[in-house]
Amino acid sequence: MTQPQDRVVAQDVVRDAPLHVVLVEPEIPPNAGNVARLCAATGCALHLVEPLGFRIDDRELKRAGLDYWESLGVVVHRSLDAFLAAFADRRLWLLSTRAARSYADADFAPGDALVFGKETAGLPQALLDAHPDHALRIPMRPNAVRSINLSTAAGIVTYAALARLGFPGLS
Repeated sequence: MTQPQDRVVAQDVVRDAPLHVVLVEPEIPPNAGNVARLCAATGCALHLVEPLGFRIDDRELKRAGLDYWESLGVVVHRSLDAFLAAFADRRLWLLSTRAARSYADADFAPGDALVFGKETAGLPQALLDAHPDHALRIPMRPNAVRSINLSTAAGIVTYAALARLGFPGLS
């Protein structure tokens, strides 16, 4: 059985993925595993930005991804700055509860990166401030919850973006 750490690939390997789902400093293994399963189901590339709150061979991470690890490529970036440098020529969509614009208003395109922050803090405010036109939120009832679970949020936005692209490679 393929293990998560066996699927770590160079960025060039996933260059042509329809979308790039990026988890910045994820802390909870089951969330990352669920997002890995989402990426396996959709053909999207998974990018993990260190530091991670778990080891890539973590039992909970493997369990959440089940036996789908052979169906995706995972790119690990040593820091947010390293990820941003690697994606300097790509369009980033930054997901945050602090954004003003709804994800439903975004004009997603092939190769875009959907960037999600860590569970306890989200994305750095300086990053959101530097890219206000590409900061998106998922609408929620006011004062009901602080945020939606990371893997749920990734699923919502990934499928919305894929719908805009005509569900490339999916049946």
